[in-house]
Amino acid sequence: MTGTNVRQVVASNTDSQLIYPFPSLQEESRAKDTLQQENRGKELYEGEQFLEAVTSWQNVFQAYQLQGDKLNQARVLSNLSLAYQKLGQWSQATTALNQSLEFLEGLGKTPSHQSKEQLKVLAQVLNTRGNLELATGQPEAALATWQKATATYTRVENQTGVIRSLINQSQAFRALGLNRRALSTLTQVSQILEKQPDSSIKAVALRNLGTNLRLVGKLEQAKQVLQQSLAIAQKLQSPLDISAAFIDLGNIARANRDMEAALGFYQKVVDISPSLILKLRANLNQLNTLIDIKQWDLARELSRKIEPQLVNLPASRGVIYMRLNFARSLTRISEAKIQDAPTIATIAQLVATTVEKAKSIGDKQAEIFALGRLGSLYETTQQWSIAQNLTQKALMLAQSYNTPDIAYLWQWQLGRLLKKQGDVSGAIAAYTQAVKTLQVLRNELVAVEPDVQFSFRERVEPVYRELVSLLLQPGKTEPNQESLHQARQVIESLQLAELDNFFQEACLDAKPNLIDRFDANAAVIYPIILPDRLEVILSLPQQPLLHYATPIEQNQLETLADKLRQTIVIRSRDDYMALSQQLYDWLLRQSETDLSKSEVKTLVFVLDGVLRNLPMAALHDGKQFLIEKYSVALTPSLQLLPPKHLQQENLKVLSAGLTEARQGFSPLEYVETELKEIKSEVPSVVLLNKQFTSKNLQKEIQSASFPIVHIATHGNFSSKASETFILTWDSRIQINEFDSLLKNNQQNRQQAIELLVLSACETATGDKRAALGLAGIAVRAGARSTLATLWSINDEATANFMGKFYQNLTNTQQTKAEALRQSQLAILKNPYYEHPIYWAPYVLIGNWL
Repeated sequence: MTGTNVRQVVASNTDSQLIYPFPSLQEESRAKDTLQQENRGKELYEGEQFLEAVTSWQNVFQAYQLQGDKLNQARVLSNLSLAYQKLGQWSQATTALNQSLEFLEGLGKTPSHQSKEQLKVLAQVLNTRGNLELATGQPEAALATWQKATATYTRVENQTGVIRSLINQSQAFRALGLNRRALSTLTQVSQILEKQPDSSIKAVALRNLGTNLRLVGKLEQAKQVLQQSLAIAQKLQSPLDISAAFIDLGNIARANRDMEAALGFYQKVVDISPSLILKLRANLNQLNTLIDIKQWDLARELSRKIEPQLVNLPASRGVIYMRLNFARSLTRISEAKIQDAPTIATIAQLVATTVEKAKSIGDKQAEIFALGRLGSLYETTQQWSIAQNLTQKALMLAQSYNTPDIAYLWQWQLGRLLKKQGDVSGAIAAYTQAVKTLQVLRNELVAVEPDVQFSFRERVEPVYRELVSLLLQPGKTEPNQESLHQARQVIESLQLAELDNFFQEACLDAKPNLIDRFDANAAVIYPIILPDRLEVILSLPQQPLLHYATPIEQNQLETLADKLRQTIVIRSRDDYMALSQQLYDWLLRQSETDLSKSEVKTLVFVLDGVLRNLPMAALHDGKQFLIEKYSVALTPSLQLLPPKHLQQENLKVLSAGLTEARQGFSPLEYVETELKEIKSEVPSVVLLNKQFTSKNLQKEIQSASFPIVHIATHGNFSSKASETFILTWDSRIQINEFDSLLKNNQQNRQQAIELLVLSACETATGDKRAALGLAGIAVRAGARSTLATLWSINDEATANFMGKFYQNLTNTQQTKAEALRQSQLAILKNPYYEHPIYWAPYVLIGNWL
């Protein structure tokens, strides 16, 4: 590897040269040789022979220097900087770039008067400088530099350059954790390229767009875009672009839990890619996938192949994160305790070396991440003081360099370490700070590099739950009011964070509301599922918070909840009863006396986890169902609720529904009866079958004031936003389209939708978090309240129920929750429909007044 400094090259060739008006044959020959040598350097660079590329371009530089051609010297120095970057020779890369800019400045023209050729070279140099800044952990500087490059390319009308620098900007946005900004930029690029012929840059742009779509959870869209990128790459016969597309398609397959397909994609990269870096990335992803499916022998064998290749690579940000990714995989193998697994000490040595490599290139972000990871390894070996020291170092650096997306990880880690050492108050303080940091970050919860990302459930949700567990930990004394209020606030914040993660954007404008200020007849119940117990916080109007705990393993609670749901839905006559009573005992038995004394009429549940899939109305105390004693409502969080009673005067309904089979879904024969029942109680505009399209629905909403929108059609609520939808005659309304469909009305008229009713929809079977989609629809629609069904009842009971509900709703003395209760009781009292399957699935979400 050459250590020749660019400045030394320049200093040794300073003789002035005569410039002839017409080139001689000899000069033409020299120019041709120089061009061939330059192209040769490009071929070597693309073949990852970076050292040879440096030698080739140094010769080219000297040739241009002999000619006194400063512009071409500046351009070649930019290329040299790229090659030095690949070799990890950061000082040489920086020197070459600085020298390049000096040559451009030496041409003696201000930027506004530079020639088109000068501006082209300047834009190229700026792009290279952005690469250097990003590779050495300066994403903000890189973004600013690439924005200048974009502006310069725009001035010289170089569209390819504009596109390339915009793609680079998206990478800086990603490194800063701004996935939405990255996605917006790449969408702009794809629109520019849409009508252009296939090219390498088009393949690259689409691939970056696909990656970002995956990062924000739009997996199906991501897959389609990546397949377009792959098709172009295959058409152009570009093994590099083909390999990169295969890696991203493998990541999509892995996100969809199709591990066999993921492994196939990664192996293709190993087989065909000319790039060592891409092969390593594919192998690392293959290793993680093998560990996921517990193929320990294959994983250990692959890890042995990866290690020597990885440790010999020159340091760069990308390589540092690959090393940390590898260390995490080795840790998982070690924790599995398989034969010949690597020791934690060996892994710690690898990470310690990685810390030094991060320092050597001045990448503070990577250094912070590596330091914290090293601390976590010492946490694993229970060396608490060393782990705490490393974690605090990482945390101090994270706070100094403003990296909250990493800081919260080490605040959380510090909390765990302090808890292990018995410092509960210190642990609570660290956890509290971690939650505050997460709330600042909102949806931009991305790791600094996609290869080391963790899922929401692995690296966000536990922070909230572990803090609640600390605040409510069993002991000799009950938690004080301050701890109870903080625990309630934390669990509400978790509910909002889950919805943000569901939508993959911070879309919720949350403001705290104290329930006893606007409903003195409602109690709010917060069940909180922890690994070793079920905690319940009870908020009664104008009383201190109450707290109950039941020691029960999380798996036991979830198993019972799943079984209760199944036994109700399959119409078992009495099998559900014992399960319903058991869940009542865990959730409400201890609060019976307090609820009775307070004389509350409505129970509002802020449900957690698998409990969201269950109808609270069907809980049984041994004598009667809960709905026979109280009105029942649900809310994702009181922080979302603007207090307002339904104005029963001048009620008007926009109703829409399907009776015919559409898009593979069965007919809903009683929907027409249902809509007629509603119209007989409340003035209605009806869109049935062919009339029920997204376009017609939106048109009606915007043309008139409808406090209530009632939709009777198939729908699916899932834990994935992409699988949550409402069926129309001609299409599906996806959840991300729901707000634009229903919220537009708020821009055109003062009155918002008071109540959205969704009948015949259901939560996805087998999805423990499916009710997230239900809560998501409720929030996204912008309606104050949503009445929906946990499962679909395709018979006349629904029509009967809805008729009674609207009849009750027009009663000015009743809240929406009480109107729902009276309707459910009417169905329950009918001997044909007394089973909970008929009346229990209806749930009111949001404002219950």
